[in-house]
Amino acid sequence: MFVSGYTFIRNAEKYDYPVKESILSVLPLVDEMIILVGNSDDNTLGIIESIHSPKIKIHHSIWDDTLREGGKVLAVETQKAINLVSAKADWVIGLQADECLHEADYYLIKKAMIDNLPNRNVDGLLFEYLHFYGDYAFVANGRKWYKNEIRIIRNNADIYSYRDAQGFRKRNNEKLNVVATGAKVYHYGWVKPPEKQTAKLKFFHSRWHSDDWVEKEMGKAEKYDYSKIDSLKRFAGKHPAVYANRIARYSPPPNLKEGNFINNPLLKALNWFENTTGYRIGEYRNYQIIS
Repeated sequence: MFVSGYTFIRNAEKYDYPVKESILSVLPLVDEMIILVGNSDDNTLGIIESIHSPKIKIHHSIWDDTLREGGKVLAVETQKAINLVSAKADWVIGLQADECLHEADYYLIKKAMIDNLPNRNVDGLLFEYLHFYGDYAFVANGRKWYKNEIRIIRNNADIYSYRDAQGFRKRNNEKLNVVATGAKVYHYGWVKPPEKQTAKLKFFHSRWHSDDWVEKEMGKAEKYDYSKIDSLKRFAGKHPAVYANRIARYSPPPNLKEGNFINNPLLKALNWFENTTGYRIGEYRNYQIIS
């Protein structure tokens, strides 16, 4: 079995993307790691080059900054990276630059790839998500945070990056048939200094909207207000080992606490039901789970 990995990144230093930790978390699972470095105005390339592994293959890309609707440029860059993987790859693992795998889950991930390799009806493998927010000690658990997503796909030309690169589809717009791995993706995109978070969000929103929209919604804010959150729970587990140094030097925002802070009675009840039962009423799924 040959496994390829990929990620894409632009301005990792400027927006405090933990891309190095992300890559390090994937390397033990792959035979090659494609890293697509976008046109950056910081030390992104140097960060990637500091990871000394023969598995890493660095490629360069120029983002089309005119693609400002629906995050399409992210899907374009994802597809560029996928197109660079080895033709002999059986599976392709793709993480975004603020996502990380836990070494405790490597066995589950490898087993899922091995067990499902012969079954050509399986297009991809599904991961649960932990969305850390503001502090490494808290996980966002409101309804707006997606619970699961595909992060391993079969190396198949009919599978392509969909919309804003959050998921995938097959030709004719078919959803992928997937099997759950039981493993988790640790998503750290909302844990960074407030000024870095604001800068990242302004750039991020510019992949979806006009400059006027970004200015109206973000204004002249310089530091992100982490108090604007619907629901948080305290994280009782352990973080991936590759995150130890980043966690040690982080200063979390004050006054974050566990709780459901939704004012709308219906949404509050739906959130309570989900956190009690684990079932999300009306959940959108960009995939078909098969047994």
